[in-house]
Amino acid sequence: MTDKIIPLHEEAPPFSIGKVESVEPPAEGAGKYWCKYTIVQGHNTITGYRQGGVKAVRKAVATIVADMNQRRMGKRGRVHLTSSSKPKAATN
Repeated sequence: MTDKIIPLHEEAPPFSIGKVESVEPPAEGAGKYWCKYTIVQGHNTITGYRQGGVKAVRKAVATIVADMNQRRMGKRGRVHLTSSSKPKAATN
C-alpha cells in the first residue's frame, strides 16, 4: 500500500462536519444537553464538546467549519493601506 502524496499545487480537502451526537453532560458542566462533534479534513479529525441540542450544535459547528474553510483559502477583501510617513512639524 502506498500513501498518496499531494503535490504542492493541489489543495488539501476542505473541512467538513463529521458526527454530532448527544452525550452525558460533563461533571463540571452546566446545563443538561451536551453534544460531541467532529470536524473532518481528509484523515485529520477535530473532536469537540458543546452545550446544546443536536440541531443547535450542528448549526454552530457549520459556522465553525465555514470559518475554517474561509481561513485556509486566505482573506478575501479589500486591504486598507495607509502611508507610514511621519507628520510634518508645525511651523510658526
